[in-house]
Amino acid sequence: MDIDSTPVPPPQEYSDNPSGYQSESSMNFDYLHGLHESGAAAAASSSATSLGSTDSPRHFGGIGGGIDVQSSSTQSYGHVDDSKALDRFLSVLDQLDARVEKFRKDALGLQEKKDFLLMSVDLIKSHDMLHTMMEGEREEIFCYIHRVTSRLSTVDLTVHTVRDRSQQDALSQINELIDMMITMGDPVMSRQRCQQYLNACCSAAEASSSYEYGVDMDAGPVDKKFESVLLGCTLDDQKNIKKRLQALMGYLNKQTIRN
Repeated sequence: MDIDSTPVPPPQEYSDNPSGYQSESSMNFDYLHGLHESGAAAAASSSATSLGSTDSPRHFGGIGGGIDVQSSSTQSYGHVDDSKALDRFLSVLDQLDARVEKFRKDALGLQEKKDFLLMSVDLIKSHDMLHTMMEGEREEIFCYIHRVTSRLSTVDLTVHTVRDRSQQDALSQINELIDMMITMGDPVMSRQRCQQYLNACCSAAEASSSYEYGVDMDAGPVDKKFESVLLGCTLDDQKNIKKRLQALMGYLNKQTIRN
């Protein structure tokens, strides 16, 4: 059995690109410039109005003192400017909202990439070739695996999905079932179990009809226990579980063909 050592290129959006990073950084506050410039223009306009009134004040005297026309003019101008300022702030907040949504999506992509790396490490640890190695070679491999896992653990990515207690428990059970499947040690049995889990994703999608999985509805037998637990997960979690199983199935298909 051979292990496919062909490197997988990182997705375009996650590849290292210093120039791209600098370009993104330079645009971080561009959408605030208009707000500052508008505020400065409004302040300058207000100041010019004030100065103009001071140079040639018009006072009406005679009955109990003077009335300054400047104050009423400035107050009237302020009401108009407040309305424009509201539109400017709303426009800037709309841009911020869009950037926050993109940032969250990018973070979810990185979190998914970390999950795939962890899954790859688990697959290597359960590879049957390790059982045929000398004890010293096997120990060297496991030490290397430990180093890789330790480095990966230094990256902490957390994108919160709102879950209640039952949904959190369901996700934990799903992860345990998938981990047990990965460590079965028999590629054929793991592939069959993985296919049943994917079929369960199909069945869950049909039951919840609000989410489209794109899996053939007549794919085959379903693991009922997995399906029951899966239905207790959030739709976002179900989507991520399906992606994880698809990636795992691709690996198991290659491994089974080589055997």
